[in-house]
Amino acid sequence: MLKNELNSVELFSGAGGLALGLAKSGFRHEMLVEFNRDAVDTLLKNHDEGQAQIKNWDIRHDDVHNISFKKFKGKLSVVAGGPPCQPFSLGGKHKAFTDNRDMFPQAVRAVRESRPDSFIFENVKGLLRKNFSTYFEYIILQLTYPNITKTEMESWQDHLSRLEETHTKGTYRGLKYNVVFRLLNAADYGVPQKRERVFIVGFRNDLNIEWSFPKATHSQDALLWDQWVTGNYWERLNIPKTDRPILNQKQEQISARLQKKYGLFQPEEKPWLTVREAIQDLPSPKKKNEFNNHEFRDGAKSYPGHTGSAIDEPSKTLKAGDHGVPGGENMIRYNDDSIRYFTVREAARIQTFPDDYHISGVWSECMRQIGNAVPVTLAQVVANSVYLALAPNKSKHSDAA
Repeated sequence: MLKNELNSVELFSGAGGLALGLAKSGFRHEMLVEFNRDAVDTLLKNHDEGQAQIKNWDIRHDDVHNISFKKFKGKLSVVAGGPPCQPFSLGGKHKAFTDNRDMFPQAVRAVRESRPDSFIFENVKGLLRKNFSTYFEYIILQLTYPNITKTEMESWQDHLSRLEETHTKGTYRGLKYNVVFRLLNAADYGVPQKRERVFIVGFRNDLNIEWSFPKATHSQDALLWDQWVTGNYWERLNIPKTDRPILNQKQEQISARLQKKYGLFQPEEKPWLTVREAIQDLPSPKKKNEFNNHEFRDGAKSYPGHTGSAIDEPSKTLKAGDHGVPGGENMIRYNDDSIRYFTVREAARIQTFPDDYHISGVWSECMRQIGNAVPVTLAQVVANSVYLALAPNKSKHSDAA
């Protein structure tokens, strides 16, 4: 049974990971806005080639400052996006509100002008750093009361004080959202990558929607159980003994700990997915193949702190740095300690992009786009739970009409 599509708008779309996840969950994008030329090239190439999810999207190459969202007022089920994260990134310069790349004010404006039923915003773990805690509270309260705007002569600290006063008084009757946030690890939801990101979700107060973040479906314990208690992982993937890690004291201790914790019963979650599982059916990139973005890149080097992602674990967080891509996170480490760079297709698999989705640009630019993206599967899990919360409410309104 097909879902009824709910309308959405997305800001700061990047290569399209969050947008794809929403589309797979039943949301129809009325508009996508992205400023970066290379990311727009990726979106347009997939649009023009008729990629299943993206072929009907209205893609705008523009600065979000130039976009009015007033025409969408009362017409959207969700506003989504990943406001540029460099101001808060653990790998960046940590400028936060002093950084002109802080686009949260524009996210708040989009919510204020369009009055959507809900919003989904995603950002880096660094947003929760202790030294950003006051500004993070400011972000949450702006999203809670988007119509209480900062005046031209007002500092953000004074605006925060006004928002706090409104919030504690509890008598505000204007546009209000019930906002929650949580740090999610993508690996816990079926993404073959240890990637922690903050999701901020809000529902318009008058809808009276009860919602919580989806429960994790995968766990590290379940993977370790599969590998070091039952050995099912190696058998299931037909991995010869010569290609498996040599059993050592650490792994024996892991096995003993898990058996003490769970007894005869394995963990209820599914195992974390690994790099091997994500890419095992791809041909060697050294050979000519039919997969797009799957070309070998030479020159990978290993040194302390730059060791790559173990093939039988979820990958490290794929990153995009200000001064090029951190190579350690973008390499595979095999069990014999040999290494090589991920191809763009392999990195896209780790971010759970579909194989028919093309990433445009040279290798470093493609990896930057992928490193900035939201894993499609994680976006789909969160968006689907939001869709299920909104859909009954939409059905009531349709029946009343």
